[in-house]
Amino acid sequence: MTVLHSTRLRIRVRGLVQGVGFRPFVYRLAVEQGLSGWVRNDEQGVVMEVQGAGASAMPALLETQAPPLARVDAVEVQTQELRDETGFVIDASHHEGKASAAIGPDAGICAACVAEICDPAERRFRYPFTTCTHCGPRYTITRSLPYDRPQTSMASFPLCAACAAEYGDPNDRRFHAQPLACPACGPKLSMPLEEIVRAVRQGSIVALKGIGGFQLLCDARNAGAVKTLRQRKQRDAKPFAVMVSSLSSARKLVDLNEAETKLLSSWQRPIVLARKRDAGLSTDIAPELAWLGVMLPTSPLHLLLFHEAAGRPSGTAWLEQPLDFCVVTTSANPGGEPLVITDDEARSRLADIADVIVSHDREILVRNDDSVARIIDGAPILLRRARGYVPGPVALPGTTPPVLALGAHLKATACLTRGREAFVSQHLGDLDDVATWRFLEETVAHLTKTLEVEPRIVAHDLHPDFLSTRFAQSLGLETVAVQHHHAHLAAVLAEHGRTAPTVGVALDGFGLGSDGGSWGGELLRLDGARFTRLGHLATLQQPGGDRAAREPWRMASAALHRLGRAELIVERFSSVGPAAAVCTLLDKHLNSPETSSCGRLFDAACGLLSVKPIATYEGEAPMVLESLVTKPEVLRGAWKVRDGVLDLLPLLDALIGRSPVDGANVFHGTLAAAVVDWAAPYVVDGVVALSGGCLMNQTLAESLIAGFSSRGITPLLCRQVPSNDGGLSLGQAWVAALTIGG
Repeated sequence: MTVLHSTRLRIRVRGLVQGVGFRPFVYRLAVEQGLSGWVRNDEQGVVMEVQGAGASAMPALLETQAPPLARVDAVEVQTQELRDETGFVIDASHHEGKASAAIGPDAGICAACVAEICDPAERRFRYPFTTCTHCGPRYTITRSLPYDRPQTSMASFPLCAACAAEYGDPNDRRFHAQPLACPACGPKLSMPLEEIVRAVRQGSIVALKGIGGFQLLCDARNAGAVKTLRQRKQRDAKPFAVMVSSLSSARKLVDLNEAETKLLSSWQRPIVLARKRDAGLSTDIAPELAWLGVMLPTSPLHLLLFHEAAGRPSGTAWLEQPLDFCVVTTSANPGGEPLVITDDEARSRLADIADVIVSHDREILVRNDDSVARIIDGAPILLRRARGYVPGPVALPGTTPPVLALGAHLKATACLTRGREAFVSQHLGDLDDVATWRFLEETVAHLTKTLEVEPRIVAHDLHPDFLSTRFAQSLGLETVAVQHHHAHLAAVLAEHGRTAPTVGVALDGFGLGSDGGSWGGELLRLDGARFTRLGHLATLQQPGGDRAAREPWRMASAALHRLGRAELIVERFSSVGPAAAVCTLLDKHLNSPETSSCGRLFDAACGLLSVKPIATYEGEAPMVLESLVTKPEVLRGAWKVRDGVLDLLPLLDALIGRSPVDGANVFHGTLAAAVVDWAAPYVVDGVVALSGGCLMNQTLAESLIAGFSSRGITPLLCRQVPSNDGGLSLGQAWVAALTIGG
């Protein structure tokens, strides 16, 4: 950036610059440079005027030395007339016109606060709500912009004299820290830490009020407690996450490479999937899976549970040693309902699940679950985007009109665009009931209020019966229906800023096709707001309709029927379901729609290999199949490509009679090689987009990346939003924006 020498500059900084210690940072820079002037928050970010001989150096310093949680998108400079003034001050926030600033995500506890709460000499020793400008809650406690204490749920906690002195001291790391508190003036916990830890150790289920909602905790080494939690939450075999005290404790449970270690300890503090070790945990935590979701403490309250379990040691050296105490940590949302955030909700909705309910008096304003991530090809991808990442915007390749997008049915999110940014909401869940519908409404209302954006158009899935579609149509605005797989791939292009025509592969479970069919293995060419279907996976019947997605033996039966080996259906599957009746459905094409779904192809493979012929949760069978992989193997000649259709029936035929491990290796390796062989001839400009729920599969995704790369083709995947349906709203919003523009 070139700035003409001037003794007074007006500088505007755009990006994530509120709630991250940016004004104190500016103050310290100005004092170091001997400048006078002022700085303040406003509806667009941070604005300042600086005067003095070193003023011309400020724009570059603002970009290169910004605080750790800040994100500087733009620095705009104007020359001003000199003023007669001395000193530099932080002015009160100024809000005039519509907001274009951003609220920061909730940030995990920083090292300085960890040291403080573990030091008996500090006044915040063992205080569960310790924060500073570099950590603590942001999004979940904020009502509106600009981000200042009166606009947060900390407004009801007036600062004591000691905290007020820290807040006003430019040399203190709590200078203008909005969630600032201490035991004398801040929130209080409803139960002593020692009683919480005692309850967990005694096998109780504890409901704990966290950052974005209540969590259910139990002893991860107590098989009975884990089993009880499953029964009470009605959560069959779906995996739980485990919280541990530190990286040293995590390494006792899972193998961590460098990228996983960095992700696990990042300030976002997501749940990270890593390969299990034999560590004596209850086998009911993640049954039959090779990966375990682990997380580090996200707040002082969580850390202090481990501090208590360790015997209240002084200092932080105890974190360098593994601690046997670890807890299952799962969302307090019975029956898949929205996350519980209030005490009244906890008492009414968690009474039959939790033995103990632990609350505090800091109000949670926004429900926000834990994020889930894993490493693919050396970099993070998000399986669930929530705490730590929301409401961070995704930069778009062009300016958009205000668009609201509402996702599909599973893993719902909403997205609101503002200028060149897209704000994707936290994970909302599956839109199965009125409660989640209301959560969607609540989220949309909060997004439009805090961002001060009134959408002109609403984007939704092509499926007319999704609740998200009905909600879109109820808003009285112009609507744009976006085909499911078009949205998956458009999300990739939006994130990567790509506007040129691009070929993409979308691999998932189900999306309504533009021809009214069941799609899920699609080769598309995207060009602006339009797409062309270049090809798809060869179809299989889906006997029983949606039921086949929960019973992989049905898809295996469809494969056997298509292979002309229907006699094996009754022989192999009579013990798990009505095999003879399914034969009849397949023979007569009754309630057996054709589907090109890659997810159902996985199910067929699972059924043929006797891997979870009946699943207890979405995606269970393919996840167990992936867990069996030791080394992917390509079986040449096990696929055919004709007129854009990729036929993997020979691969399914080759799985019959193989062991589950051998079959898992062959299936994953061959599927990836076949997809590369199928799509590569259509690729333009050496770039291919990859998306869909099947890209959550690390083995498949990395095999595809390697396969395309070996042909000189650059694969693009979503990194800022999930490749599964959690990223659909971003793609819908971008397609709708292009539709309006074109």
